[in-house]
Amino acid sequence: MIVRLGFVAMSLQVENASPSRTMTFANFSKLDDREAGIRKLERIAEENLRSTLRILKHCKASGIQMYRFSSKLIPLATHENLLEWNPFAALAPSFQEVGEYAQKNGIRVSFHPDHFCVFSTPRPEVLAKSELDLLHHTLMLEAMGLDEATKCNIHIGGAYGDKAVAGERFIRQFSALSPRFKHRITLENDDKTFNARETLEAAEQVEVPMVLDIHHHAVNHGDVSEDELYNGIWPRIERTWQKERERLGFTSASQLPCKIHASSPKSVSDPRGHADFVEAEPLVHFLRQTARSTEYLDCMLEAKSKDEALFKLMDDFKQMEQSGAGVKVLDGGRVEIDAHH
Repeated sequence: MIVRLGFVAMSLQVENASPSRTMTFANFSKLDDREAGIRKLERIAEENLRSTLRILKHCKASGIQMYRFSSKLIPLATHENLLEWNPFAALAPSFQEVGEYAQKNGIRVSFHPDHFCVFSTPRPEVLAKSELDLLHHTLMLEAMGLDEATKCNIHIGGAYGDKAVAGERFIRQFSALSPRFKHRITLENDDKTFNARETLEAAEQVEVPMVLDIHHHAVNHGDVSEDELYNGIWPRIERTWQKERERLGFTSASQLPCKIHASSPKSVSDPRGHADFVEAEPLVHFLRQTARSTEYLDCMLEAKSKDEALFKLMDDFKQMEQSGAGVKVLDGGRVEIDAHH
């Protein structure tokens, strides 16, 4: 199995390249000239997009073919007091440049809208905000010229006192979305509420691919055994991706591999928190099990040390390769896993 590894938003190796520079609404409100304030927001967004392009170039130079964009590229983009502002006209060339670079260099990119995107909510105003947030992320992807193979990853949301009812509400409210939005989504199991089986059932019902977070599964596995994970749930997750490839007209799994998230617990006292780096052994154990049925897999590392965690993990893989552990390092961001080792 060929595995590509990626990292999230920030690079710790590229200096002065934060893609998430911002301005608070309090500071925006203090400006005498609203139009001048909006131009300032657009300049900050331009800087964020330039930084994003620099990070993508760093990915290319390092052999990394996966990257998750910051959701904070445009400061205050969905703030209720700035809804009449359309930043995309001013930012169109920069967005286009980022999208073209990612496509030209075969870098799989994505977004992960944060806790505002909650489709299990019982509150209409929260649902409206979730739809607005999803619209914003979709507009950014469209401005980059990226097609529906480029996804936004979300969780089901909270249980609100009754997980079964909340799950049904998610399916109903998500299903009501326009295909323009639904076709941009992957669904991920979370670390407290909806476990891998429950998330998969929802993903199958709303017909979107599922992203398995193996750290979240470790701390919120419900009653899912290892045998069920590898022999029951994983093949069904693969089918959600196969259906999406068929919908998009892809003929090879390499065109849109299944995707997982990997991170390590911060500590024994904080098992849900993310550590600076990723432990190689538990990840390789998972990869070896899934390599029996999966040819291509993309793995997003959610480690605090960002790209440095990826480089450290690649060094660990090299040591495993030298010890004959059935791991072969292909380049700066890819490994081959032997299922039969």
